[in-house]
Amino acid sequence: MSISYMTQEGYDKLKAELEELKSKGREDVAKAIAEAREKGDLSENAEYDAAKNAQGMLELRINELEKVFANARIIDESQLDTSKVTVLTNVTIKNMKNGAEVTYKLVAEAEANLKEKKISVSSPIGQGLLGKVVGDITSIQTPAGPMDFKILKISL
Repeated sequence: MSISYMTQEGYDKLKAELEELKSKGREDVAKAIAEAREKGDLSENAEYDAAKNAQGMLELRINELEKVFANARIIDESQLDTSKVTVLTNVTIKNMKNGAEVTYKLVAEAEANLKEKKISVSSPIGQGLLGKVVGDITSIQTPAGPMDFKILKISL
């Protein structure tokens, strides 16, 4: 399992989600199973099957989060080097084809959120940007084919 580097905020969010799933999540699923059980014959009880399925999904998510959590390392953003693109840096890139500029923050997979312009370091774009310096042009394979981006700025 690889180490996930994250901000204190991301770590706290992950911890809160895990606690919520372990307490309220498990409680809700147990209730749903008990209610479905009271309805009689379990062999033809769709509600029971759905509740058991929900329980399986919940336990899978808890297990996933516990793995991430166990391998999480909090990074002190003030100690980061902005001479090159690394995890937790903001990078402003320019699409060489259409001139569009966008700024992304590179984060651990557990913190990735495209709406907040936070992309995973393990995503194709994240991988293509890591280690680059201002002025570099990098070609990144996207679903639409290879695209060239110029690194304009790296900041915290």
